[in-house]
Amino acid sequence: MMIGLEIHVQLPTKSKMFCSCPTTDAEGPNTHVCPGCLGMPGTRPVLNKGSVECGIKLAKMLNCEIPETMWFSRKTYFYPDMSKGVQVTQFDHPVGKKGVFLLDGKKPIGITKIQLEEDPGKTKRFGDQSSLVDYNRAGMPLAEIVTDPDLASPAEAREFLRQMITEIRHAIDLPDDGERSIRCDCNISVGKERCEVKNVSGLRNVERALTFEMVRQTKVLRAGGRIERETRGFDEERGVTFSVRKKEFEGDYGYIDEPDLGVFHIGDLARATVVKESPGGMTARLCREYGIDAKAAGQMVSTSMGLARAFEMITQATGSAQTAVSWVKGPVSANWKAFEAAGGDPAGIAEIMGRFSEGRITDVEAGIELKAYMTGRDAAAVKGADADLGRIIGDYLDAHPEIVGEIRKNERAVNRVIGHVMKETGGRYSSSDIVSSTKKSLEGRL
Repeated sequence: MMIGLEIHVQLPTKSKMFCSCPTTDAEGPNTHVCPGCLGMPGTRPVLNKGSVECGIKLAKMLNCEIPETMWFSRKTYFYPDMSKGVQVTQFDHPVGKKGVFLLDGKKPIGITKIQLEEDPGKTKRFGDQSSLVDYNRAGMPLAEIVTDPDLASPAEAREFLRQMITEIRHAIDLPDDGERSIRCDCNISVGKERCEVKNVSGLRNVERALTFEMVRQTKVLRAGGRIERETRGFDEERGVTFSVRKKEFEGDYGYIDEPDLGVFHIGDLARATVVKESPGGMTARLCREYGIDAKAAGQMVSTSMGLARAFEMITQATGSAQTAVSWVKGPVSANWKAFEAAGGDPAGIAEIMGRFSEGRITDVEAGIELKAYMTGRDAAAVKGADADLGRIIGDYLDAHPEIVGEIRKNERAVNRVIGHVMKETGGRYSSSDIVSSTKKSLEGRL
């Protein structure tokens, strides 16, 4: 079985791909349109530079070859949602090609190409007899990321897409709102011929659609049938795919070079474009440079890349990556979200940890100072609250000694302690604080 994905990303520009119509959500159907995006006679497209910059960033993120020049093509198809009768896209000279994405940082998934194109409009059907078309979406800037058929299962395709979306959103600052969605065409072949499931949205639905197709194609082949090359849709409510039309071959689209746009020299722009370090890249680098395991690095990065940068500062201050990991996983991460949201400076955290590593303060004092610094509370108040928490947990463990053995067998048993403290204090303490205090209380018991 072979699976490949075509991932359509709406680029976060203020205007459409080839005209100045806004990309914001419209107040009504067919209000964010102009003669250009409707393809009226006499209009000519003007390329949005921001979309090219986004395409280059994605190409660099995916380690693609970026050519010195690129141009666009007209893809001919006659559907109501594309009033021009053609879609302006890239065919054989895209913004990037021959890239690679490392799934889980290990398995290479080939990237065939990244092409820029305009989105069609949206068709809404009313019963079996009538349809209406909203052209607000027509001309929206898209990047289509086409993978090689390197994915081995529906579950792997879902995980790949999850990781890819995280990287995409970071690379081009893609918001997660409304129409700015990521849609996917899923290509799957159990035998020799493939089928394409169009416009699937959502990670779960991608896995469901591919799983149904895998089972359907397998049954057809086992019954002695033949898989027809076709485009299929996915019914989210029933969890089934259905035939839409016979799948076209590339030659059926009658591609020609777009004469109104010409050739674009993007080599200098590509060389000047800087891509931010991605979450996946940062995770791999932390493992490589600091010798920490992938799980610890991944947890820090997934919580916040700012937290991961704080880890690096703490490592420099203490001289020990393992010491930094233990503190980051404990009191630093416990208070990080509010600290980061308030614009806190991690240099103060590193300064406290530096004094601890030099032996100028104890671990208890360091913990109190960290919490006070990150929460803006008085150190004495923090000390008093920690003492109260320790007393509550100690009394509970004394009254329920069996929990000590349960935690020794399974760390998840600490959830009983968390539940008790939350109920006892009305949620005054965070679960991470409770876990940290419980570990201290258990040191003399295990």
